[in-house]
Amino acid sequence: MKKLFIVTGEYSGDIHASHVVEALRSINPDIEIEGIGGENLRHAGVKLFSDQKKMGAVGLSPKIIFDHFTLGKRVVDYLTKEYKPDLVLLIDYGVFNLNISKFLKRAGIKVFYYIPPQVWASRKWRINTIKKNIDEVLCIFPFEKELYESYGIKTHYCGHPLVSQLSQKASRDEFFEKHGLDKNKKLVSIFPGSRVFELKYLMNVFIKTAENLQKKHPDLQFCVSHAPNLADNVYNKYLKNCPFKVIKGENQALLSVSDALILASGTVALEACLYQTPMIIAYRGPWLFYFIYLLVRCIKRVSLPNIIADKYIVPEILQGDVNVNKIAYEIEKLLFNKDYRAKNIQELGDVKALLSDKISSQEVAKVIAEAI
Repeated sequence: MKKLFIVTGEYSGDIHASHVVEALRSINPDIEIEGIGGENLRHAGVKLFSDQKKMGAVGLSPKIIFDHFTLGKRVVDYLTKEYKPDLVLLIDYGVFNLNISKFLKRAGIKVFYYIPPQVWASRKWRINTIKKNIDEVLCIFPFEKELYESYGIKTHYCGHPLVSQLSQKASRDEFFEKHGLDKNKKLVSIFPGSRVFELKYLMNVFIKTAENLQKKHPDLQFCVSHAPNLADNVYNKYLKNCPFKVIKGENQALLSVSDALILASGTVALEACLYQTPMIIAYRGPWLFYFIYLLVRCIKRVSLPNIIADKYIVPEILQGDVNVNKIAYEIEKLLFNKDYRAKNIQELGDVKALLSDKISSQEVAKVIAEAI
């Protein structure tokens, strides 16, 4: 019986991995699969060596570093001395996965990497570690294939997993009725991020922008998306008497029915792009983090739609430029300049077309099935 081991580190990786498992079992029902993951992999019938709780922590505290180190040692020992899989599939979670890949390579275990580190965005030197230790990269952006192959790395473009996993566009009428929104007013939705420091640096300026816009344009209404990974008490700390409706756990529906979006950067921008909902990206954080980012970045664009298109489609307002006036100006253009809005929607559609030709999990499953 063939054996596969999957390593994920975060909730999104667990979801992507579960879809790969389902697709793989439809090709080879007898394959034995174990891994590090969460509830999605468990529900897919995967025996978990460890769950993701310790891996999901963010930061550089001694405890977090120690937990990652000890888990890495345990999993390497298990894979090299006991389980001895035919293939290990690493998914995302670059720092941990690139470290254990060195030891797996030395042990002669075949290693594939799905959703590899974004070396094209920052810390490009990591590509040398990938070349040394990864047998095949399963990439999710079309431009990644050319980059990895230019370094002599075997690469398969699988398509982006979001394309097939994204929910259908919600019914605007039903959504508005459910949440008591006015069907005769345009909706602008605010996504201030899913990390506490993002709320600290962005929530206040986003809310103030919305208040100013609503005074100027009474035909506008606003909603705030509550990231499902943050507890209510954490999120509410930064809302400070927010006058707008807060919606939790319906991110994709909210993205799909909005007329425009104010977003912190992240995967949410790609989700919005796939719904062809006009957006602006506004992002800031601690200045030290920003200066470090400037040192290690390889490209100037921040949002995924702009990176994929290799041009500016989505307005990006960063760090010291993040203020009420600049955000409001860009939102007004997207809402009230008809030609600009139509061009923006068409260009978001062009990006969507670049990503829509493959079902990612099925591509990954086919490559793995052939390899083992």
